[in-house]
Amino acid sequence: MKLLIHGRNLDVTPALRDYTETKLDRAIHHFNDLVQEADVHLSVARNPRVPQQTAEVTVFANGTVIRAQERSENLYASIDLVASKLARQLRRFKERHSDHHHSHGHRASETPTTEAVLDDSPIDGSLLEGKEAQLPSPGVRRKYFAMPPMTLDDARTQLDLIDHDFYLFRDSESGELQVIYRRNHGGYGVIQARN
Repeated sequence: MKLLIHGRNLDVTPALRDYTETKLDRAIHHFNDLVQEADVHLSVARNPRVPQQTAEVTVFANGTVIRAQERSENLYASIDLVASKLARQLRRFKERHSDHHHSHGHRASETPTTEAVLDDSPIDGSLLEGKEAQLPSPGVRRKYFAMPPMTLDDARTQLDLIDHDFYLFRDSESGELQVIYRRNHGGYGVIQARN
């Protein structure tokens, strides 16, 4: 497994790196056949009045993105919490994945992939002639995803795996973009365009 560890507002010391690797190895140990890469972001809040230290892990498992994030007042505690959360999410993913493969009429090629892709392609100089480079406004982060059509149940599963409040997907029946989200009082909601 490829493991990348990044620090934001902190230096990743060898002790911190070793601790993170050990905890993630334990969390992912039973899922080595699924996990190809893990990306870890450790950060400390800049404001000294807010003792918030965050550990965020993104795992790429068979083309599926699984994300976990935890915050606490201690970075080591955040790493412990995120490793436990990741192990639970991987267990849930493996159970659903194995149940899905044992169902009748399933083919492996139908499994949706939702791997995030950052656009790092080189820029052709002719496109920039006569134009000034402009930076995007602060706080705007762009992500590009493969968006194969999927059912509402598949989208709900993906929402649970990425640990976000919402998930954008292309509906397999209509072909239109829809958003599934967690409701504050439990359950899920779907936002779709009115025809």
